[in-house]
Amino acid sequence: MLPWTALGLALSLRLALARSGAERGPPASAPQGDLLFLLDSSASVSHYEFSRVQEFVGQLVAPMPLGPGALRASLVHVSSQPYTEFPFGQHSSGEAVQDAIRTAAQRMGDTNTGLALAYAKEQLFAEAAGARPGVPKVLVWVTDGGSSDPMGPPMQELKDMGVTVFIVSTGRGNLLELSAAASAPAEKHLHFVDVDDLHIIVQELRGSILNEMQKQQLRASEVTSSSFRLAWPRLLTTDSGYYVLELVPRAGLGAPRRQQLPGNATDWTWAGLDPDTDYDVALVPESNVHLVSPQHLRVRTRPAEPPPSAPEEAGPARIVISHARPRSLRVSWAPALGAPAALGYHVQFGPLRGGAAQRVDVPAGRNSTTLQGLAPGTAYLVTVTAAFRSGRESALSAKACTPDGPRPRAPRPPPSAAPARGP
Repeated sequence: MLPWTALGLALSLRLALARSGAERGPPASAPQGDLLFLLDSSASVSHYEFSRVQEFVGQLVAPMPLGPGALRASLVHVSSQPYTEFPFGQHSSGEAVQDAIRTAAQRMGDTNTGLALAYAKEQLFAEAAGARPGVPKVLVWVTDGGSSDPMGPPMQELKDMGVTVFIVSTGRGNLLELSAAASAPAEKHLHFVDVDDLHIIVQELRGSILNEMQKQQLRASEVTSSSFRLAWPRLLTTDSGYYVLELVPRAGLGAPRRQQLPGNATDWTWAGLDPDTDYDVALVPESNVHLVSPQHLRVRTRPAEPPPSAPEEAGPARIVISHARPRSLRVSWAPALGAPAALGYHVQFGPLRGGAAQRVDVPAGRNSTTLQGLAPGTAYLVTVTAAFRSGRESALSAKACTPDGPRPRAPRPPPSAAPARGP
């Protein structure tokens, strides 16, 4: 039997080893990924609702394996301007993240969700901003359902990057709009729940997030009509093997393509592809150290983009009447922005109440002319027509009035005849 001092020393050593093991963070088998919480922190959410959402997110993340080699979490507030409460990598345990969420202050302001989504794409999920390449990325958006700005396009850009989107609405959101914003299928990624019942979905949502993170999945993003980008979690190392990527057109109309990549690679972009075509992709990890199963994916390129149309031929955008005199006035016009240059203009004018119309031709490069020989105090219809090389003409009309002229003087009576004088 060990003396009490030796036994105490052994127990202390075991505790120290246990603590050091805990400080090393999650085990090597822990899932990797970046998890972003987007919270509605605007004035449309009451302080009570915000506190319940804080509690919900804290419960959701507390038991998750966070650390440099596992999950990383970040929190962004939706307000008039997006605000990062903490970025990826700042906290390395679920308890630390829970504490940071608990002490977060509501920002108030407008609900500019679209602005916050664009901010998340550029400042957090982009590799240029320090995001880890090749790891799953998940967005959990907790909202009361409204947005002050359009959020569809930036949300689609995030999904095109490969971000999986979960949405939790506290019951006032538009079902169709939120279903389109969530990742497909919507029934697995969209939850409608009262703010006081958020605890009901904690376990289910946490399991869905961890399942997404644990997927050793080949993903496609940045799909265009002629290219797409592939990304996958880190399955090998430089010393443990290499990858072979295979690309085969589904219809069998083209030759298969193959690319060998080092074991530390986590992405590759295929270019020079045909538009609107299905491609079968295989990622084959080759390793003598351990067996890693191949992964397969089917990607369809976007349809070919139509060629840019020629600028539309358009007449003057605006007519200005100035320098109006009883018998003349000046006509000026502004060509339409972006329209092809006109070969010239002709200006037609005539009295509104009937009368012969006259025409003045104006060469290209000039945008004004003076109309002469008008009648005082008369309303005229003035039409400026632009003529183009195609033979097409485009016109714009405006009304113009000449002021009254000076009144004519009354004729003087003839001088009376002098009386005749007699002899």
